[in-house]
Amino acid sequence: MTSERELRKQLIRFGRLCYERHLLVAMDGNLSARLPDGSILCTQAGCHKGFLEDEHLVVIDPAGRKLRGRGRPTSEMAMHLACYDVRPDVHAIVHAHPPLSIAFTIAGESMARCVLPEVVLTLGTVPTVEYETTGTQALADKIRPVVRDHDAILMDRHGAVCLGRDLLEAFCRLETMEHTALITKTARDLGQVRELPTDEAVKLRSMGLKRYGGPPSAVARADDPGADLPEACLGCSGCANPRPTGVGPKANLRLARVVAEPVLAAPARRELEDVVLEEVLRVLGEG
Repeated sequence: MTSERELRKQLIRFGRLCYERHLLVAMDGNLSARLPDGSILCTQAGCHKGFLEDEHLVVIDPAGRKLRGRGRPTSEMAMHLACYDVRPDVHAIVHAHPPLSIAFTIAGESMARCVLPEVVLTLGTVPTVEYETTGTQALADKIRPVVRDHDAILMDRHGAVCLGRDLLEAFCRLETMEHTALITKTARDLGQVRELPTDEAVKLRSMGLKRYGGPPSAVARADDPGADLPEACLGCSGCANPRPTGVGPKANLRLARVVAEPVLAAPARRELEDVVLEEVLRVLGEG
């Protein structure tokens, strides 16, 4: 098991990487790692992650009580502790504010879609938890049922929570999430986002859970129809409008409606067609 001394070096390194990769700015975000004795090493509240030093790290117990270090632990301590409590397999958490991923939540666009095969293999889908005030127990309670089944999660208007067996794995999941957001946005700007066919997404996800692992609850369902993919995504073939089931933990996930192109009411459409026809006739007449 990694020593506290090494974990301190890693936490400082990955905090700086998050800043350099534009995944957070200023005092945003927080990182933590589970120490060999079960206590939690986390970033101090109000410190710049791009300029982390050892003095900016605090050790707390599983109940959130500070054991040692200067200053207060991160204001998102309750969220980190909820994740560790639900997921004994998780030993590191990175919470950041990746700009494109957050923009998806503000625009009401879902990232819980099967678009890139590599992402389906390693992450499945990325759900969005509905808005809750940052730094509160209410947010931690809303995150709790979702982290049971997911390693990368978006919080509406707030940011991302990525879990891992170590800091590198958590950071890689954060990078993957933001990279997916960039590719998806670029595809939308070019015209449309085409999802993978359902049967291919199901095959990839089952393969990925067996090959790369994931949440224990998801790995246990690797051979089930659809594995851990959202139920709303299993009844379509390349569906661009996934819907939440409204039951169980998934009721807290917003699978936003994605509209490929605006739909005009019939009168407005006819008016637009007339304008276009007049312009075409004018150009032909001038020629």
